[in-house]
Amino acid sequence: MQLKFVKMHGLGNDFMVVEWPRGEPPPPADLVRRWADRRTGVGFDSLLIVDKGRNGRAPAYRVVNADGGEAEQCGNGARCIARYLAPGPEGVVTLESAGGVVEARVRADGHVSVCLGEPDFRPGALPFLAPEEADRYRRGLATGEVEFGAVSMGNPHAIIAVDSVESAPVGILGVELGAHPDFPRGVNVGFMERVDEARIRLRVYERGAGETRACGTGAAAAVAVGRRWGALGETVAVSLPGGELDVRWRGPGTPLWQTGPAALVYEGHIEL
Repeated sequence: MQLKFVKMHGLGNDFMVVEWPRGEPPPPADLVRRWADRRTGVGFDSLLIVDKGRNGRAPAYRVVNADGGEAEQCGNGARCIARYLAPGPEGVVTLESAGGVVEARVRADGHVSVCLGEPDFRPGALPFLAPEEADRYRRGLATGEVEFGAVSMGNPHAIIAVDSVESAPVGILGVELGAHPDFPRGVNVGFMERVDEARIRLRVYERGAGETRACGTGAAAAVAVGRRWGALGETVAVSLPGGELDVRWRGPGTPLWQTGPAALVYEGHIEL
C-alpha cells in the first residue's frame, strides 16, 4: 500500500506530512525511525499526521519525533499544517492538537502566524518536579550546576541564558538536562543569547530529534521566559540557525503569537 506524503519545512525544521488512512493503526516507532533516516528514508525532524476532520470537527494533527516518540506540540509544524490545509493562498485555519487548539493565519507571502496559547509556568504543566513555581531553577548535572527557566508551550521547555549561542554546549547540556529525572517526560532545552530587548539568538536541543535548525515552540518559550525575567519586550525577533521568527506576547493573561515561513519542498509516495 502506497501512502502519499508532503515534505515541508519551517526555517529548516523539516517534516513529513501525511494524511493517515482511517482505520489503520498509527505508525509504529520503528517505521517512523526508518522514514526519518536522512540517508535511507525521507528524512525529517518530525512526522506530522493529519486528520482533516469531518462532521463539523476541526482538522487535527499529531506530532511524532524522529525517534518515534510522540510530542504534544510543534510551532513550526503547526505553521506547516496550516499552510498545507489552507484552502487558498491566505485565510484562517483552526487546528486541534495534543497541546491544545491552535488558530493560524495564513498569508499570501508564505508566512503563517499561529496562536500558541498562554505560556504556562506551573511546574506541573510541563511536567517538572519542583516544590513550587519560580522564575529560575537550578539543577546539578554531570558537568556542574545549571540555572534555567521552565515553561510549557503545550510541550515542555527549559531555557538557559548564555553569553554566546555559538559557544554554548548545546550537545552536552541539551542531552543532560533533557534527560534529567525531574522532567519525567523529558524537556526541550533552549540556549538563549539576549541581544537587546527586541532580539535574541537561540539554539534548541529538541526531545527525540537533537538540535534542529529551528524550533517554533522553543522560540516562544524563550521569549516567554525572557519576558518573565524582565529582559525582553512585547515583540521579539528570534534568530535561529535556520532563520528568524517573530514572537509577540503582551504578558500574563494573554495568548502568544508567532509568525514565520512555512514552505513546501516536494510531494511523494512511500510504501506503508
